[in-house]
Amino acid sequence: MIKKSTLKIGDTASIKNVISSKMIDDFAIISNDNNPIHLDEEYASKTIFKKRIAHGLLVSSFISATIGQSLPGFGSIYLSQSLKFLAPVFINDEITTLIEVLAFPRVGRVLLKTECLNQDNKIVIKGEALVIPPKDTELII
Repeated sequence: MIKKSTLKIGDTASIKNVISSKMIDDFAIISNDNNPIHLDEEYASKTIFKKRIAHGLLVSSFISATIGQSLPGFGSIYLSQSLKFLAPVFINDEITTLIEVLAFPRVGRVLLKTECLNQDNKIVIKGEALVIPPKDTELII
């Protein structure tokens, strides 16, 4: 017998990732985003950031991973995501992605608070996601 999972307002999940140069290089290939701010140290040294930064969508992809792996979990369907990019993410930054259940705006939907924080607990990305949880999930209202 498969045990049903449950979700309630206030439930949280998190994952951690360390940004590497290889991640940035690979993401540039996959996304075809070859902006030199991500790939060229000399170019980046002349910008306001003074060094290479990770693609915002690379970092925000950890939100999708947290939703799909942890909360609500395997089988979740991502419907929408708002994002605000608040600070740059650099090579070797440790990013903690936090997900929190905010509400059940309608039957079968879950509204999530989504944040990515660096190793200094500074929020680098924040937003909200709307998902359909896995079919075996009970929503506790």
